[in-house]
Amino acid sequence: MGCWTFSAATSALIVSCYVHSLAFTNIKTNFCKWCDSSSPRCENNVCTSNCNFSSFCAMSEEICVAVWKQDNESVSVRTLCHHPQETLENIMVSNYSTTQCVMVQQSSDEGTVYICGCVEDHECNDMLVFDKHSNGYLKLQSKEVIPVVVISLLPPVLVAIISTLAFYLYRTRHQNKQPKDWPPKRTHYQSLDLPKNNTDYNGKPLTIMDDGHSDVSSTCANNINHNTELLPIELDTVVGKGRFADVWRARLNHNASGQYETVAVKIFPSVEYSSWKNERKIFSDINLKHESVLQFLTAEERGTGPQKQYWLITAYHSLGNLQDYLTSHVLTWRELHSVAGSVVRGVAHLHSDYTACGAPKIPIAHRDLKSTNIVMKSKTECVLCDFGLALRLDLSLTVDDFANSGQVGTARYMAPEVLESRVNLEDLESFKQMDVYSMALVLWEMASRCDVIGDVKGYEPPFGSKVCEQPCVESMRDLVLRDRGRPDIPSSWLVHQGMKFLCSTIVECWDHDPEARLTAHCVEERFNSMGQEGYEDILNNNNQHTSSPACPELRKPSSSAQEPKPLEDKAAVRLVTEV
Repeated sequence: MGCWTFSAATSALIVSCYVHSLAFTNIKTNFCKWCDSSSPRCENNVCTSNCNFSSFCAMSEEICVAVWKQDNESVSVRTLCHHPQETLENIMVSNYSTTQCVMVQQSSDEGTVYICGCVEDHECNDMLVFDKHSNGYLKLQSKEVIPVVVISLLPPVLVAIISTLAFYLYRTRHQNKQPKDWPPKRTHYQSLDLPKNNTDYNGKPLTIMDDGHSDVSSTCANNINHNTELLPIELDTVVGKGRFADVWRARLNHNASGQYETVAVKIFPSVEYSSWKNERKIFSDINLKHESVLQFLTAEERGTGPQKQYWLITAYHSLGNLQDYLTSHVLTWRELHSVAGSVVRGVAHLHSDYTACGAPKIPIAHRDLKSTNIVMKSKTECVLCDFGLALRLDLSLTVDDFANSGQVGTARYMAPEVLESRVNLEDLESFKQMDVYSMALVLWEMASRCDVIGDVKGYEPPFGSKVCEQPCVESMRDLVLRDRGRPDIPSSWLVHQGMKFLCSTIVECWDHDPEARLTAHCVEERFNSMGQEGYEDILNNNNQHTSSPACPELRKPSSSAQEPKPLEDKAAVRLVTEV
């Protein structure tokens, strides 16, 4: 009897444990995006949170929530799991029983705030749906407020129109009375001088050129428009699309007679304000001006509200970016030497502490150097552009400031230490050496399309046959870190002495150890040496010269075949990955 009682009790205990276990396995929680702050990407009335982190909710009652905030300068989204019976920022979440996250406007003292909730669909708070009648993705005014605003704005608008008309009539009559022997007045936006012998007023485009006759030396200062009025620009056609902005070819009109210059206009949407602000700050440095850096004219803010745009206006070059040019052109050795040299000089100028005129400057790390961010100025010269991710290496900044700048760039061109998210932030040279690695890949791209290597194949980007068209960071980690992979340099390339010298320089620039790489200034010295009389034989493929010029700036011997020296913990900071 006692044995039977013990057996029955044991069976009951086992059944109870099974039931509890089964109940635990049937607990269902929502899987939500979870970021304290991210910059959304929008198209029409639908936005994505642009959050890279997700998590299961701790409780089955919790729902996926997104909080949208907008102020005068930026838009941010917060995503998380939240219990619907509790307040979130003093607001109760409503309409959360669907799989779509439909944004509902809430009253707040912190600017425009929208909140949405959703359930049952994985990461349902990633896609944010706004009212289709909200003029884009934000409803600015209700039907009751719009008439009041229109009536209140009518008087100042009329005054502005009358004032503008009066000013126009005054200026027109004043110009008609001007004596014929007076030279025409120069407007503020005409900061880029046109060659007199190339001036064409018959409706043909006039491309911005640096002709050497301007009042400011082309190598010592930047051409910046200080006029507070918007430039008279007519957009023509889209010539490029990037992650943050579109690039347009446009006409900068000078007067009513039809004279104009062709310029490039890079247009950022309102959600990419931070990228525009950073690139404007880089371009606004008067010491950035250089023959191998895209010529900058001015930056402007246009429009209002959600339709607000941010413009960067620069010189326009009709040959397009380097990658497109290499796709359709094969370079001669002299063209390769000249084009590659202009890239090297541009990077060396960014990294330098001084301008060509000897004035002190703050070094700049480009951090997204690639062939699509280089524009062909002519068949033998190109310029660096796209400084949206560039970083000023200011000594006043702290290690934390550099760490917060994040892991940025294009995965295909990322240096090993960037892919590994371990960068020596206490040494500003580390940021320069990332650029040197990327520059080596660009030099390889140009070398692969030169007619002295033998059989010139169709254009391929670096690692083209080893990874997909747009490889992710994880794929590049496996290839560059684990396998120590680099683009191939066939033995046929080394027959030509100049190409052999270039390939040797490329290999030293993409060394796995950043401290073993050449500096941009050292590479510039090598290219300058090739143009001197003593190295003319290299250009002519004379076998008597087979060694590379020495470089005093090389900091330590190459260690490509060795394991990279690990950085000390105190000198290495793990960066936040931005995929």
